[in-house]
Amino acid sequence: MAKKEKSVYQETMHLPKTGFPMRAGLSKSEPARLARWNENHLYEQLQKKNEGHEQFVLHDGPPYANGPIHIGHAMNKISKDIIMRYHAMNGYQTPYVPGWDCHGQPIEHKVEEALGTAAFNATPTAKIREMCHEFAVENLDLQREGFKRLGVLGDWDHPYLTLYHEHDAADIEVFKAMFDRGMIYRGRKPVHWCKHCHTALAEAEIEYADEVSPSIFVRFELIDVPDELKAAGVPVDVVIWTTTPWTLPANAGVALLGEADYVAVEAQGRLGIMAKALWEKVFHGVAKLEDARLFTPEGADAPWCAHGEDLVGLTYKQPIFEGVTGRVVTADYVTLEDGTGCVHTAPGHGVDDYYTGVRCDLPIIMPVDDDGRFYVGDTYGTGGPFSGLDTDEANPKIIAWLAERGMLLAEVKINHSYPHCWRCKNPTIFRATDQWFVSMDETGLREQALDQVLNHVTWYPDRAKNRIGAMVEGRPDWCISRQRNWGVPIPSFTCADCGEKVMNDATLDAVIALFKAEGSDAWFTKAPEEYLGDACVCPHCGGHHLKADRDILDVWWDSGVSWKAVCENRPELRYPADLYLEGSDQHRGWFQSSLLTSVGANGVAPYKAVVSQGFTLDGQGRKMSKSLGNVIDPNKVCDEMGADIIRLWVASVDTSTDVAIDHEILARTSDAYRRFRNTFRFLLGELEGQYDAERDHVAFDDLTPLDKIMVARLTQVQAEVDDAYASYEFNRAYRTLYDFVVTELSNVYLDALKDRLYCEREGSLARRSAQTVLAELLSMLLRDLQPILSFTCDEVMAYTPEGIRDGQEYAALLDWYRAPITLEEAAELAPVLDAALELRAVVTKALEDKRSEGAFTKSQEVRVAATVPEASYALLTGDGAPDLAEFFIVSEVELTLGDEVSATVEAARGERCDRCWNYRTSTGAHGAYAHICDRCAEALEA
Repeated sequence: MAKKEKSVYQETMHLPKTGFPMRAGLSKSEPARLARWNENHLYEQLQKKNEGHEQFVLHDGPPYANGPIHIGHAMNKISKDIIMRYHAMNGYQTPYVPGWDCHGQPIEHKVEEALGTAAFNATPTAKIREMCHEFAVENLDLQREGFKRLGVLGDWDHPYLTLYHEHDAADIEVFKAMFDRGMIYRGRKPVHWCKHCHTALAEAEIEYADEVSPSIFVRFELIDVPDELKAAGVPVDVVIWTTTPWTLPANAGVALLGEADYVAVEAQGRLGIMAKALWEKVFHGVAKLEDARLFTPEGADAPWCAHGEDLVGLTYKQPIFEGVTGRVVTADYVTLEDGTGCVHTAPGHGVDDYYTGVRCDLPIIMPVDDDGRFYVGDTYGTGGPFSGLDTDEANPKIIAWLAERGMLLAEVKINHSYPHCWRCKNPTIFRATDQWFVSMDETGLREQALDQVLNHVTWYPDRAKNRIGAMVEGRPDWCISRQRNWGVPIPSFTCADCGEKVMNDATLDAVIALFKAEGSDAWFTKAPEEYLGDACVCPHCGGHHLKADRDILDVWWDSGVSWKAVCENRPELRYPADLYLEGSDQHRGWFQSSLLTSVGANGVAPYKAVVSQGFTLDGQGRKMSKSLGNVIDPNKVCDEMGADIIRLWVASVDTSTDVAIDHEILARTSDAYRRFRNTFRFLLGELEGQYDAERDHVAFDDLTPLDKIMVARLTQVQAEVDDAYASYEFNRAYRTLYDFVVTELSNVYLDALKDRLYCEREGSLARRSAQTVLAELLSMLLRDLQPILSFTCDEVMAYTPEGIRDGQEYAALLDWYRAPITLEEAAELAPVLDAALELRAVVTKALEDKRSEGAFTKSQEVRVAATVPEASYALLTGDGAPDLAEFFIVSEVELTLGDEVSATVEAARGERCDRCWNYRTSTGAHGAYAHICDRCAEALEA
């Protein structure tokens, strides 16, 4: 072939040509693109585009303003952005107001660290709050830039902060609504107390971790002895078991199981009453007293035995304080699995103990101060012999003290799950203090909240419903008061004249007005008479000297009322919100505090649906920590690989469970990204500057059969993708698109299409048919991937023909893709594609075998003789059958009926065309060109 001919052949081929670069360079291109979004107010344009349409409100759960963002933050915010972009493309107005949780102990702790504890304690509250405010705002700006870099669209210039005046006021507005409904009360009961953070904790602020504790078995000597046991002439004890020896100074009772059998064990010259089911395990196994035996009264046929309920009312000597008595009671939580069946009961140190104490009229003793040290003194209610000791310090000393007096039966160490403070990670103690509580049952809050959870809210995944349902069902009354500086004050006052607490509608309204005008800082700088006006009066004694109390609201209350402060108060939002999305830890946190405050104030959940996500772990399934060196910094990934790689990773994993991420996983994500990018580049290469929708579009009925079945297939794929997005299953959308692009497009359809695209004459129906489908594919992938690959799809827009991009400049402003045929129409064509693919698999295997034998180099050099069963034959030879030679990229396919699918490969007939390299029987001389097929000759003439 002459060089001149070769040059003409190349010039007339339609090889891919596009300005869309092969190399992404995301780390450099994304910041510039982000700057354009900001300069041109892309978020505002998006809101304007759908103005007046139905809203979709995703209410942002406020991350804590404490340090730079981590990969968990990235997964959270990207997930929300994917959802909002999808709904915006579907025509919804999607206002997204990001928020931050700015109050709480961690920020206060940072300030304390900066000042030093001594200086911190000497610093006025107003100054501490000022420093906390500064710290929160500094970290907020740091996080905001991190979120924006990830491509998250939102009203970043007008976020909500829990330290804003309107939020402070909303806290008290909700408080008042629940107070007026009788749901809030002040009571003295045991709460989790952190002696390091010096504050009460709610269940949501508790983490459980293994702890080694002393397990002791102690004899409490009875004062009242059952008549049958008196005859033994030895001291009689009730034997208790505890893992918290430090609570013994507060002991007030011993609880037994009413229906259980109790026996008296004879050992060491004493009798010990305990559960029959456990006595051998304790006396023989733990105490190693082999000669211990059950006591049988003289003349009796069997050992002494009594039901627990028969022993109620017996008194014993309090183990620490002489002259103080305790009393035997029953409780249904006593078990016969561990211990002795006799439960040491200190109503001031445990929730179960407290309710038992209230029911049985036992004293509620609290000898431990805020620092976890025993009050100094020698009377019941102080530390007695252990005055001034920390509870941890007291444990070994109490054990030794009991041993010296012959009361210690046995001691072992046990490893068990124990509550820890979620902030400082230290073990908590149970401590009865005067606190403010939300009653779960007094006015039906638990029942109402459960009804909303189970019957009125949609949960993703569905199992999340059971998790939060169980938590609401089992939670105790919510302790909402904290003993800190940095937060919203509980609006209560103490009368300086009579000591009574003062809180009513008049005082609450005055506080709400104060906070709206000046914020909650004013509580600590103004005297009550300055803002209470006529409400500054004690209803109990008529005094006018009210002092503002110092407790603040639980930080979960603070963030939990964001439905009021944000969704209800911001005109662009609405309440209840359509969706909340956070990590699964928020079932006990924000999901629940939002639920309880909203149901408590208004009787409805604050959300219509909730998406619960898992946590991020490293590639080995370990929690990320700096000490392990397995932390993935999203900012660093953006600088090295680009935000779209993180976004694609988020979309690729099942976020409803814990998900793994490390550098190897991100490398695999980059490979997947290149597949999508190369597909975009191929599509653009055959459309950019070559395809005009008005001029070149071919109606579906006029498409080639192969192109029709591809439109049918993309219609099915689109339906799957649409359903996945609507169900918040991003990984299903990703997997569907990835498999479609890699398996069906790149390896099958686009490969088969190249001959027609490259070699057909410009403007031919065959080529326009192919381009029409490419335009559909580009339109579909551009829209389907825009919520995920937001930067890349925006880049694609610059090279996309006008008719495919809705006249828009930015991908975020596109409308959602709608397939050109219905799903039902697609289903009619699907069997043809299935039959063709089934045969293709057999043909491909035959081709590979022949190629490995060296029989040919390119598949166009061969012809295929295939047999298929009757059903497939009808499909592959009917009106809707594709050109199988084109589909399999061979010169010819001869199809015959047979019992099964088979294929043989033979040398192609005819001569190779010098332009398209296909073998055609009609190849010959065409004017100045030799060895040219009719199709190529037509293209050359054109």
